[in-house]
Order: sequence, then C-alpha cells, then structure tokens
Amino acid sequence: MWSNGRTGIVKTAAAVLVAAANLALYTAEALAETVTVTDVAGREVEVEVPVERVILGEGRQLYIVAALDREDPTRRIAGWRNDLIQADPKTYEAYLTKFPKLAEIPSFAGYEESLIDIETTIAQKPDVVFLNLETMQATADAQYIEKLGALGTPVVYIDFRHQPMENTEPTIRLFGKLFGQEERAEALIAFRDRQIRRVTDVIAAENPERPAVFIDRAGGYYEDCCHTFGNENFGRFVELAGGSNIAKTLVPGTFGQLNAEQVIAADPAHILVTTADWEAYVQDGSWVPVGPGANPEEVERKLAFYPTRPAYTGIKAQKTKAFHAMWHQFYNSPYQFVAVQQLAKWFHPELFANLDPDETFRQLHDEFLPIGYQPGYWGSLAEIE
Repeated sequence: MWSNGRTGIVKTAAAVLVAAANLALYTAEALAETVTVTDVAGREVEVEVPVERVILGEGRQLYIVAALDREDPTRRIAGWRNDLIQADPKTYEAYLTKFPKLAEIPSFAGYEESLIDIETTIAQKPDVVFLNLETMQATADAQYIEKLGALGTPVVYIDFRHQPMENTEPTIRLFGKLFGQEERAEALIAFRDRQIRRVTDVIAAENPERPAVFIDRAGGYYEDCCHTFGNENFGRFVELAGGSNIAKTLVPGTFGQLNAEQVIAADPAHILVTTADWEAYVQDGSWVPVGPGANPEEVERKLAFYPTRPAYTGIKAQKTKAFHAMWHQFYNSPYQFVAVQQLAKWFHPELFANLDPDETFRQLHDEFLPIGYQPGYWGSLAEIE
C-alpha cells in the first residue's frame, strides 16, 4: 500500500510539473507578440517581442542596452562586436566588474562599416540583430538581410552616429519597443530633451556671438591632420552649444578632412579634440585618455601636444590656449546632451556659469545606468591654466 501510495504521489507530482511547464509555455506564448517596427533606415521589420537574445553589431550599443536593462544588461546580449573592449576600455572594465558574464559573451572583430560575423550570429540564434546605419552597404552587398531572414532572424538598423540629433530618439524607442521597456525608453528621451534645452533655450534667448570652432576628430587615432565633422554629429553639437563649426560648409556629410591652410585661414577661437584611450589601436599615440576616471594631469600632459600642430600656427585658440579634449564616444551614444552642455560652458562661460555637465552625467548614471559615475570625460588647457 505504501509503495502504491508513493507511486501515486510521484505520478501526481510529475503531472503537476508537466502542467506547470505547459502553463509557463502558454504564458510565454501569450505574452509574445509579433510587431512591425520601422527602423532608422525606413525599413518595416517584423519582430517578435519582447526579444530575449540580441546581436549587437557594435559593442558600444551597450550604452543604450544598459539604460534599459539596468538590473542586468548582459541578459539579452547573445553576441557583440569587440569595439567597446578596445575603444572604451575603462567603461568595459566598469561593467565587467559588476557583470562578470560580460566576458562570456561571444564577440567578433571589425570596424564601424564592416560586416558582422555571420557564423557567430547564426550560431547564437538571436531574436534580432541591431546594426548601425553605416553598415547598410556592406550588409546589402553580402546579402546578410536575406540570409538571416531565411532563418527567421530580423535585422534592425539604428543610428547614434550619422544623424544623432534626428535618429537618437527613434533609436531609443526601437530598443524600448523590442525590449518591452517602452516606459523607461520614454523617460530617457524626456531626460535627454530637458538637458539639451537647458542649453538651446538660453542660446535662442540670448543669441550670443558664436566663436569659430575647429573639431579635431579622433585626435591621436588619426595622426595626420585635419580630420573633422561637417554639419552633423559633433559639428551639430558645436552649433547647438552656440559655436560656429568652421567645417560645416566645407565638409559634405558627417565626416571629412580639411587641409592645414583652411584651418589657419578660418582662425578658430576654440579647438575641440575628440579623443579617448586608444592604446588598443595606436600604442603610445597622441590620443588624450579622457573617459571615466581619467587622470587630469595625464590629460593635461597629452593635450599640450595639440597647440604645436602646424595647422594651428598663429590662430586665436593658440594664443588663448583654448584647446579642449572631449570623450570621442559622445559621438555614437545616447549621451550627446552632456557634450552639448560642456561645449556651451567653454564657448559661453558667463551664460552657463551655473550649468554643471558633470552633475548632469552623474544624474544620468544615478537614474538610468547600473554603474557609478566617474568624472574625467573632458579637459581643457584654458581651464587648467
């Protein structure tokens, strides 16, 4: 009797487990929903939401993933490009310390416009692949959309780099929709908008004289001069902050290059060097190691090289030492508003004496990000002296 009773109990327990599993499966299927989203390339894409496994075509997309999956930004990442590890090592280390699983995520190499690793992508069976807008041509040439589509894997294009002031909000909304984090995405969008308007509203009301600015793009990554931005990305940030980007009519598109004579002729009052710790790319280069936890003395030492460049001979900025270094990764993240605030303080210190970009960035970390804030994202020879 006892044996039969025990068997009955086991059978009953097994039946309960099966029923629970079926209920869980039914619940998951009920919660899942196929939606049609429009990505920043204007493509309509069907995706089953919320997504659980994603491929990040750029590792620095972690900046937005972490803002939406604050408790564990690693939980959805099935694979990613290794650029965060190389281009922003201090941020990677901060996330790795808190989330050791980051080291276990399959990664692949490549640059901004290059293809993802198709074998890694297929092997991880992702629910969606996020690609940056600049990869469209290479992806189309390789027919990756068709190849992944045949396996039921949709591709969504996003953009923080080419037209960030137009595409950042739609990109945040795309991630929010696909992650099932729409409310949090809207909160981040609202925060970003408020912080930008703290500068643009003042500039619109006061209409100050705009100082001429040259942006030395990726200083130290490129050793030659004079890579810069046209009327997009940091070029737009300068304009929003009340400056006048000297390359805005000289460089078509987002990125380009001027010659030294053009820079000298424009006589800029400020030189903005976008730069970072690029030891992984250019060992012992002239890059300035701005970023989380940067050493101010080391920033000053390395920034002091830039006034010696022939392209800056005799310009206003050389005389006043108005040379500024800023974290290059503001150019492909949802954090551009912090850069706009600091630029405004450099260009119009009287108008923005009470604006504290460090506090703004700290607030973003406190409210949205899982890691603590470490200052060090910019430096200036003018301020130091």
